[in-house]
Amino acid sequence: MKKTITKIPGNPTHIGPYSPGVIAEGRFLFVSGQGPWDPKADKFDRGSIADQTRLTLETVKRVVEAAGGRMEDAVSCRVFLQPLTQETFTAMNDVYRRYWGDEKPARTTIGCTLLNIDVEIDCVILMKQGA
Repeated sequence: MKKTITKIPGNPTHIGPYSPGVIAEGRFLFVSGQGPWDPKADKFDRGSIADQTRLTLETVKRVVEAAGGRMEDAVSCRVFLQPLTQETFTAMNDVYRRYWGDEKPARTTIGCTLLNIDVEIDCVILMKQGA
């Protein structure tokens, strides 16, 4: 059994053939890759890597909370970063570390080519029973 999370206040309307989040068997929330959406400007923001990371994690957080989850319950994340250099990795990491509890999720950082953004993050959240 699965439940799709499609309406997320403050996030962009998804235009592709995917769901922003899917809860599988009531136990795990799979959050699709999210980017640096600025709800005030109503568009993606291609500012600094630090700014994009913060906006991206806020976008992820809105999906997680719309599903009834908590960021502290993340078990895994993937960060897609363009370009992947020591400088961009450090800038992303400095912001990323502020979004998780004491027990950080497993993570992979992948250098890649992205369209019109430089940071994309997806994650898996362990849901509390009954969510």
